[in-house]
Amino acid sequence: QVQLVESGGGLVQAGGSLTLSCAASGSIFSANTVDWYRQGPGKQRELVARISSGGTTTYTDSVKSRFTISRDNAKNTVYLQMNSLKPGETDVYYCKPKIFPCWGQGTQDTVPS
Repeated sequence: QVQLVESGGGLVQAGGSLTLSCAASGSIFSANTVDWYRQGPGKQRELVARISSGGTTTYTDSVKSRFTISRDNAKNTVYLQMNSLKPGETDVYYCKPKIFPCWGQGTQDTVPS
């Protein structure tokens, strides 16, 4: 069974930065596309960033130039560097291998309005 553990969330002021980590059991990340999603209060979960097994990255428009997704296959870990966080950009972030139907518990960032 795939297990995912997200971490790195916290309270940050607008304009600040956070780096999220997602660690997986086993080496499932190295050969798979991995996504970061987020879900705000009362909102649907949305895809924020994606990194392919070859390292190609894509982002939703609202985070382009502010967020960076990366991976360390040796550590079975995917990261999401978030810069210039906006007021009220409070969400729970989840990582997910694209082809696996599993979710971790998520990690929350809080950016006061």
